[in-house]
Amino acid sequence: MPAPAAPDAALPWWGTAAHHAYLLNDAARQFAFFGRSLDPAGGFHAQAMDGSILSGAVKELHATTRMVHSYALGHLAGLAGADRMIDHGMTALRQLHRDSDHGGYVWSFAPDGTVADGAKLAYGHAFVLLAASSARMAGHPDAAALHDDICEVIDARFWDHAAGRMREEFARDWQKISAYRGMNANMHMAEALLAAFEATGERMFLDRAIGIFNFFIGKVGAVQNWRLPEHFTEDWSVDAGYEGNPMFRPAGTTPGHSFEFARLMLQAWDLDGCRNDDLRDWAVHLYRRALADGWDHVRGGILYTVGADGAPMRRSRYWWPLTEAIGAAAALLKAGLGDSGDYSLFWATADRLFIDKTHGGWIPEIDEDDRPDDSQFTGKPDIYHAIQACLFPLLPSLSHAARELPALRGRLAVPAD
Repeated sequence: MPAPAAPDAALPWWGTAAHHAYLLNDAARQFAFFGRSLDPAGGFHAQAMDGSILSGAVKELHATTRMVHSYALGHLAGLAGADRMIDHGMTALRQLHRDSDHGGYVWSFAPDGTVADGAKLAYGHAFVLLAASSARMAGHPDAAALHDDICEVIDARFWDHAAGRMREEFARDWQKISAYRGMNANMHMAEALLAAFEATGERMFLDRAIGIFNFFIGKVGAVQNWRLPEHFTEDWSVDAGYEGNPMFRPAGTTPGHSFEFARLMLQAWDLDGCRNDDLRDWAVHLYRRALADGWDHVRGGILYTVGADGAPMRRSRYWWPLTEAIGAAAALLKAGLGDSGDYSLFWATADRLFIDKTHGGWIPEIDEDDRPDDSQFTGKPDIYHAIQACLFPLLPSLSHAARELPALRGRLAVPAD
């Protein structure tokens, strides 16, 4: 059967049968590509652009947890074999990432199962909570225990109870290694907290997520013309001059994160009974600012970073900011606030530049001539961003994806090799 036709940015597409078929087809091809990553020795292999195994690569915590989360979504949608991927990831979390000596979860382990980097990072622990919550909603028997453990670690080590935000990083033995505070880890913590609320119904999780939004968006972003500072000092002052790891801590502000925050705030707005209109309004402001600053009108795609004045800083075009633009545009459409033209444009761009129609999955970065590039990434990092861009727009609501994904059962079939 031929693949569904690519979206045309000039034609209505949102909510059509062609739209649904296209998303289901790409989701199936993604699951097929990453389904080959299972490493019998533990965790998941890193994969080259063609899906072959990258030998010798370490297994990082965010990659393991994102696989668990993504295949939990697939399992809920009726994906055959997804339970095996979840089981394998849960075992890796328990036996390889879990630090039996000091508690918490180490950042990476080597192919032989030894610890490669024992750092304890808020970013990684946020994804453990997301994985535990998603696996719990998918009915995995070990998910509740993982959920209890990660909540205990976060409360005892990372959560700044006075500020209502996450501390950033520690050594393996929990010694302090920096005074840095970051927006990115807190954004993903908010994502995980929303999932934890959906999994458990415990209001504390939703309240903590809303507190994160109130600070980073309502208090900080609102006075920065809706451009979100990424970096902060220990007392939560903006650290405008900071520049660290070019992937996780780049200088400037990241439009992709604003799109991501916008989607998450609309999820929280829905979970809170659509009472907190600040969340809805902030989402609209962030989306519009990110689109104005980040869209590359000449080449297509989303610029990686811009300055506090909106001027481009890093013009690199990665796959994940575009997936988050898709997610935000879809959420706004569900809320009756969006533009279907934006949504179609984003998908037409993804089809033209990033979706790998030969091997499956999305190309992580492209160069100035729109060709696959490897200046920042080796191979295809993981399925998480792109699979959500396919699955979430298929669902009618802004929240509780686990309740709605089963409606896709029988429609999500991984193609044969």
